[in-house]
Amino acid sequence: MNFDLIVIGSGPGGYVAAIRASQLGMNVAIVERESLGGICLNWGCIPTKALLKSAQVFEYLNHAETYGIKTGKATADFGAVIKRSRDVADSNSKGVQFLMKKNKITVIMGNAKLAKGPKVVVTDAEGKATEYTAQHIVVATGGRAKELPNLKIDGKKIIEYRKAMSLESQPKRMVVVGAGAIGVEFGYFYHALGTEVSIVEFLEQGLVPREDADVSKELGKVFTKKGIKVYGGWAVETVDTSGKEIKVNMKNRKDGKTETIVCDVVLSAAGVTPNTESIGLEELGVVTDRGYIKVDDYYQTNVPGIYAIGDVLATQALAHVASAEGITCVEKIAGHHPEPIDYNNIPGCTYCSPEVASVGYTEQAAKEAGYEVLIGKFPYSASGKAKAAGHTEGFVKVIFDKKYGEWLGAHMIGYNVTELIAEVVVARKLETTGHEIVKSIHPHPTMSEAIMEAAAAAYGEVIHL
Repeated sequence: MNFDLIVIGSGPGGYVAAIRASQLGMNVAIVERESLGGICLNWGCIPTKALLKSAQVFEYLNHAETYGIKTGKATADFGAVIKRSRDVADSNSKGVQFLMKKNKITVIMGNAKLAKGPKVVVTDAEGKATEYTAQHIVVATGGRAKELPNLKIDGKKIIEYRKAMSLESQPKRMVVVGAGAIGVEFGYFYHALGTEVSIVEFLEQGLVPREDADVSKELGKVFTKKGIKVYGGWAVETVDTSGKEIKVNMKNRKDGKTETIVCDVVLSAAGVTPNTESIGLEELGVVTDRGYIKVDDYYQTNVPGIYAIGDVLATQALAHVASAEGITCVEKIAGHHPEPIDYNNIPGCTYCSPEVASVGYTEQAAKEAGYEVLIGKFPYSASGKAKAAGHTEGFVKVIFDKKYGEWLGAHMIGYNVTELIAEVVVARKLETTGHEIVKSIHPHPTMSEAIMEAAAAAYGEVIHL
């Protein structure tokens, strides 16, 4: 019952931290109350990508003649699409089980609560409580869907992302409240399969409002052209679920205009909130702020021996962030000297169609930070590979510091751009300048050429525009 390290939560932060700690010679246990892999593998990152792939295949089939291929009319089997997604999730969860065995990590199923010692008390499904001790305990309990005061989730008429991934039947009409990554991904998925979709966003910028303004505008144009109704700068005031149909009553924040949308289901996609209640933080005196655990650069809380990583922190709620935090945390515990994470070089990816990917400063943020900037932009309508692929929507936008050529940020929207953003992350990590990117030969024809061309555009040297 004694371990060097206990990790509470087996998501991409927790299980990665456990594996790295085991590699470093620690005797490790991991506690999970539901399924190994956490939300990401079971209800988030992985199964949503399976749903989105089904939607993309369906779109391909419906536009096959564009590529010179004739097929019969395709129909979507909603139940089969959902089942495939769940099968993919189950397969990945089993993969984590294998990794736990391979790395000799003890898996403890149940609800965990911190106790003085430090200790972890785990209550199993039968209600039996068992006490475990460890020199170091990492809290990686993740987050859940945020519930808005005027949008109470009932799991039937007003749902969150987990239910949206496992509905028994496809709704005819859906209103998505929130236009961040979750909102636009599910909005795209359901629309592609034939649901009438409206997306409502409180912030005036509209879709993906945390992204660069040019990206938001472009995605709004593409979604509107597809037939998705986009409401940017609208506040949902009330939702009437008393009748057979749901009535979503909204007000425009700019001019006060009101509108009501009638639908069959409302998806609340207003972000996530940390799972920090009822796990013993208060009893130990662990400092929190608005529900988020406060830590230092190496994820140590104010209580010796207690650490926290992932969505319980006020850092970006992304799987790869949690994984990086977990590795940094346990390497520091092991006596190594890891470099603190640079949170301004974290890539963000949204997997709707077209995809969105970004890293670093937006144009507005760079100017607000005092930089004099050079902006380069290359549209995929000018890309030979994009034309051949039949995906000419979108662009790559790059931002450089005019004085030193520092790569401040990059913002992409288009086919497969989530596979391209890593080039920018690595280049920024290596302090690569704009001129060095222009002189780095990119293969032709590829979508990645747009990065080189955008950099060239920033310096007035673009060839294919």
